[in-house]
Amino acid sequence: MKQRSGGSKGANYDYWQRSRGNRVVTEHSEEWIDRFAGLKRLPPDLRADLVAGSRVVSVPAGTQVFAPGQSADNLLLLLQGTVRVQQKSDTGREVFLYRVHAGESCVLTTACMLAFEEYSADGIAETEVTAVAIPRATFDDLAGRSPVFREFIFKAYSRRITDLFTLIDDIVFQRMDVRLASRLLELADHDDAVHATHQVLGTELGTAREVVSRTLAEFQRRGWVEQSRGEVRLVGRPALERLVRSAGER
Repeated sequence: MKQRSGGSKGANYDYWQRSRGNRVVTEHSEEWIDRFAGLKRLPPDLRADLVAGSRVVSVPAGTQVFAPGQSADNLLLLLQGTVRVQQKSDTGREVFLYRVHAGESCVLTTACMLAFEEYSADGIAETEVTAVAIPRATFDDLAGRSPVFREFIFKAYSRRITDLFTLIDDIVFQRMDVRLASRLLELADHDDAVHATHQVLGTELGTAREVVSRTLAEFQRRGWVEQSRGEVRLVGRPALERLVRSAGER
């Protein structure tokens, strides 16, 4: 890892730095705090403590940000990029849980830090990621001193728990064609292309690759999508949107 400037970081931060192979971008400005609505209300003294007790770090796409069995030593607040959180069963089946986007924190990290538990899932940087790493010492100090910081933590936690209940509901009750159509619409870029293999889409939806392949073949037969290696192009977006809407209206 390359560090751009010096400064004391503390034991927990040093461990996270060494084990993840991140690039440290020393950031003394408080400007990043204002990217998180829940932190804007922090008083000046606590804002200064938060900046002094944390660091901005950057990792390339594909980096494993955390893994099962690792300790949660830093709360990460994303400034740029996306982290995918997924879990693997004993049989090797991977299930997508959620994504952390810029302006958000990871609920699993929050839960592990609050309960002093180890991670039970994987966090993968889907893109280059820039984030604020808040070591446990700073996290515990501000959580104990600041009602504003505690509110920020638990509001984010509550929102993500609601999302996870929605995910469970989708897996148990929602038809696969509707779930796949919804996910394709969510993942499509500005050219209406989804850059993902059938295996990746299966992981996203918590199902087998073969199920995704059969469903996509039906979408293609209907003229809704075109497929090529590692890519699905939405050529019938209105039809996919109607399918998703019709399921929501039932």
